[in-house]
Amino acid sequence: MNKDSKIYIAGHTGLVGSALIRNLQTQGYNNLVYRTLEELDLTDQKATAEFFALEKPEYVILAAAKVGGIGANNAYPAEFIYQNLQIQNNVIHQSYLHGVKKLLFLGSVCIYPKFAPEPVKEEYLLTGTLEPTNEPYALAKIAGIKMCQSYNRQYGTNFISVMPANLYGPNDNFDLEKSHVIPAMIRKFHEAKIRGDQEVTLWGTGNPRREFLYVDDMAQGCIFLLQNFNPSKEQNESGEIFVNLGAGEDITIKNLAELIKKTVGYEGKIVWDTDRPDGTPGRLMDSSKVNNLGWKPKYGLQEGLSLAHTWYKNSLNNFGS
Repeated sequence: MNKDSKIYIAGHTGLVGSALIRNLQTQGYNNLVYRTLEELDLTDQKATAEFFALEKPEYVILAAAKVGGIGANNAYPAEFIYQNLQIQNNVIHQSYLHGVKKLLFLGSVCIYPKFAPEPVKEEYLLTGTLEPTNEPYALAKIAGIKMCQSYNRQYGTNFISVMPANLYGPNDNFDLEKSHVIPAMIRKFHEAKIRGDQEVTLWGTGNPRREFLYVDDMAQGCIFLLQNFNPSKEQNESGEIFVNLGAGEDITIKNLAELIKKTVGYEGKIVWDTDRPDGTPGRLMDSSKVNNLGWKPKYGLQEGLSLAHTWYKNSLNNFGS
């Protein structure tokens, strides 16, 4: 992948895509292609085909997806499975038809069975039942991985996939109905601090453990894999075309809440709404495969949370809130 290679980043405005662009530009890549949702609807097969015929990208990073937390996955399961399958099918197939040299598909840690042994290894995929709260989304992502593998096997493509841990950072979604746990907590504690609230209510028991990866670490990991990971024929046959990308350590949601509370500077009380679902009890990934290739994360959780909170405060100021 050369500095002037034409690279298409699908889904460039979100948490993942914006970090990819930021880090590609920092590393000197200068021929980046992207479109907003208004300019290109990737669920539209004809529009996607026309885009690929026009732009002819050499490399594709598929970060476009419909994403959200437990609440959103429960409320909109049909949208999650339909939109993600459509986007994947269109982008992966057009990448094959137009001779893309390499494609990287962004998966999710939720593809693994709910009770997979920890740390979770890549080979645990499809060895047990999924977490019900986000099963439609997870099934779509699994289909995307298998589509990449199948195209590699049948057509000789070089399509790989990355399974990042739970991501957070600049350009995250802070909508309380649809956001993931870290942006939701940052916003809740920040607003409670401003209002002077005595307590903040959070979902579940706080007992589940999660692994979090700062989004710029994810972006640097993806660029590293585009440069260094090319599955062999044997790996394509066995399905070893995807790689875990994690921080290497996890934390309970309860301890995470205390850390974010401290980062924001909120001094009230935390109340746990135990009638709300917890989701998967644990999810620490084994990232030894990518570590052995030569990649490791740079940001610790405390530093990443501080950066995420600063970005959130600045975004409020920018929009006059």
